[in-house]
Amino acid sequence: MAPSRGPTTTPRKLHKTLANHKGPVHVARYAKGTAKYVLSGGQDRTVRLWNPDLGTEIKSYSAHGYEVLSLTVAHDNSRFASSGGDRQVFLWDVMTGQTIRRIPGHMGKIFAVEFNEDATVLASGSYDSTVRLWDLKSQNRQPIQVLEDARDSVQAIHVGRSYITTGSVDGHVRTYDLRMGELRTDFLGHPVTAVVPSQDNQTYLATTIDGHVRLMDMSTGKMLNDFTGHASSSYRIRACFEHGEASVVCGDEDGKVWAWDLVDAAPLQPNPPPKVHEKVVTWIEHHPIEAGELITGSADGTVKVWRS
Repeated sequence: MAPSRGPTTTPRKLHKTLANHKGPVHVARYAKGTAKYVLSGGQDRTVRLWNPDLGTEIKSYSAHGYEVLSLTVAHDNSRFASSGGDRQVFLWDVMTGQTIRRIPGHMGKIFAVEFNEDATVLASGSYDSTVRLWDLKSQNRQPIQVLEDARDSVQAIHVGRSYITTGSVDGHVRTYDLRMGELRTDFLGHPVTAVVPSQDNQTYLATTIDGHVRLMDMSTGKMLNDFTGHASSSYRIRACFEHGEASVVCGDEDGKVWAWDLVDAAPLQPNPPPKVHEKVVTWIEHHPIEAGELITGSADGTVKVWRS
């Protein structure tokens, strides 16, 4: 882990509210690189592209027949993939707004899609308990690999350089070492809704629906820290690291955004935090390079941009 320089101040000043979705927002992701744009997906079956600085919608992407539950943006921002209730993955051209490809194969809704580093491979995780890996350079419609170890819905995926980590409702986080062909399983005992590795890939944050966020050692599976206080018992929520990884943030079912010191796991002030969304905070993501900005998505239909 990076040496802790003490937590930065959590961005809590509302900069813009992005409010064009009709119904719950399930996911909100920053673009890659300088991350000047945000993509959000919702119950209204649309994906929307925003300028978070100006608070304006640039484009809306419509092709899904059901809710959008997951988004992943390619390294060069030219494409993104989305998934949800349709049981297929949609691959989009950002500029034209058209789908480049639709990938069928799952038997249930797809909760998680994630590109690898250069967007040549896409991983998708589903209600059908499988993770499927798709080669986007090939025209072959079959997955290059199917991971069938989960015993229940796969809710979260992270694709690293040489590994894939998945989180499932069966209470397990599974890490597949693709070079060695090995699987390591950590049993957390409660449905896992999010898995977010640290930048050095030594640790990861696991969000579970028992009101805990756990910092886990990636190689040993040992729990290093436990963050609590937030309301979480039934919805998929997500914790992530703040800028510099000295603190952890997570939205909760009461519409609050919690922050904790990474090292001592103490809630940062204000404790308890104020209610900033009318409904559950379904997603939180820190700006990839700016220290003072993060976004939250909520079932209240909004994405909010927060600054320090």
